[in-house]
Amino acid sequence: MLKTTPFHARTAALSEGQAWRRWAGHVVASSYDLLHDREYAAIRNSAALIDVSPLFKYMIEGPDATRFLDRVVTRHVARASVGQVLYTPWCDSAGKVIDDGTVSRLGEQSYRMTSADPNLRWFGQNALGFDVGIRDVSDETAALSLQGPLSRDILVACGCDVGPLRYFRLTSGSIAGVPVTVSRTGYTGDLGFEIWARAEDGVALWDALIRTGADYGIVPAGILALDVARIEAGLLLIEVDYVSSRHALIEDQKSSPFELGLGWTVKLDKGPFVGRAALTAEQHRGPAWQFVGLEIAWESLERLYAERGLPPKIPTTAWRVSVPVYAGSRQVGYATSGCWSPILKRYIALAHLESAHARLGTELEMEVTVEHRRKRAAACVVKTPFFDPPRKRGQ
Repeated sequence: MLKTTPFHARTAALSEGQAWRRWAGHVVASSYDLLHDREYAAIRNSAALIDVSPLFKYMIEGPDATRFLDRVVTRHVARASVGQVLYTPWCDSAGKVIDDGTVSRLGEQSYRMTSADPNLRWFGQNALGFDVGIRDVSDETAALSLQGPLSRDILVACGCDVGPLRYFRLTSGSIAGVPVTVSRTGYTGDLGFEIWARAEDGVALWDALIRTGADYGIVPAGILALDVARIEAGLLLIEVDYVSSRHALIEDQKSSPFELGLGWTVKLDKGPFVGRAALTAEQHRGPAWQFVGLEIAWESLERLYAERGLPPKIPTTAWRVSVPVYAGSRQVGYATSGCWSPILKRYIALAHLESAHARLGTELEMEVTVEHRRKRAAACVVKTPFFDPPRKRGQ
């Protein structure tokens, strides 16, 4: 049976079309309006409130909490200060990514970890010999993402002192009497915050943010709007842009951090961790694949449709399918997700390419379907994130 989040009493009443999506055993809104356009616009122009409670959440505590985390993730956790948040993948012994998420250092011996998939058993298997406690607090923790250029103003108006909060840092406070932890993080590539509270306080927290945010144009947003924003930000989605090594059926479905553009998260100098030997060898030889951004040439797309007497058609929502990418007559990779970017006015995609064809500026072709026939539109390898406003990191 699917579960509901701590905010369901509010989100269900707001959903005009009752369009729901399954996420980690929960139902969450695909969009609240019949179309997601207004919700996306709020992310980029005012502020959007997104229910992210289905994330798996774990408390890692004890004298060996830091050593344990350094054993299982690729980032250097011991170097993180209290109040810092780290984005990190974690790998199997062959250096292939199992999952990715955040590690928040709440205290000297206390961390909160988030993930897309359930990882409690795997963490437990790797905790043998460590003096550490691992608790699944997913159901008892409510989580909201407040994203957009006015998100900071709304939190300050709520009495939450996030003005000086730096990118990927967290602080504690209260909103309308509800104790919260606020991190300057998110999945939109924009200025934004994630708010963590007790599940029983979910409705009161939602009401306070909506009430205060009304003067700032706050809009509840669903997964469809979030999907467009995260593609613009060049952010990975598990089981869409990569397959967890635990779910892969064949070796070719697995990816290393280097192949996913996450080489910057791999700290080979920190000491032993799961997958380190394999990742060291891969760093020396270079990854076989790279995860890149593609921009589909508008003129090429327009010409393909004109040949059929049609105006060009662009996707109204983000797509999540495997689409072949070619260099000449040879397939050299595949796109995994893409969209028309409303803010950039460009057709963009995220793709896995053989390393020889992944250099910036490389001219390729991506398959498109025009009036039921497979065609190829010109595409170019470009830098990600596609959208990277200074406000995301700046004060």
